[in-house]
Amino acid sequence: QVTVVESGGGLVQAGGSLRLSCVASVRTFSRYVMAWFRQAPGQEREFVAGIDRAAGDTYYLDSVKGRFTISRDNAKNTVYLQMNSLKPDDTAVYYCAADFQVTPMEVSRVEGKYDYWGRGTQVVVSS
Repeated sequence: QVTVVESGGGLVQAGGSLRLSCVASVRTFSRYVMAWFRQAPGQEREFVAGIDRAAGDTYYLDSVKGRFTISRDNAKNTVYLQMNSLKPDDTAVYYCAADFQVTPMEVSRVEGKYDYWGRGTQVVVSS
């Protein structure tokens, strides 16, 4: 059974930083594209950042470019999201998602493409 577990959320003041972590209990983590999505109250879930299998390419929501950095450690089955210069608009539940790929394909921004999801970790940015 595959599990995806996020951690690292919390309450932070605007301008502060948080680092989210996500561990996926899969046998071949290096075959998964990994991504972070978020859902703010009353809004649809949106793609925040994604990273390809080899950590060669990363993709971001325009509003977080230059502030957030996604990275992965395949030896630890872990993906990270470093969030700097946080804004109140970043307040949301952040979800980690895994997309299994037999052969390398593009990182999708569509949540339906992802096979496994965590339960989310809450991030609250106060003004």
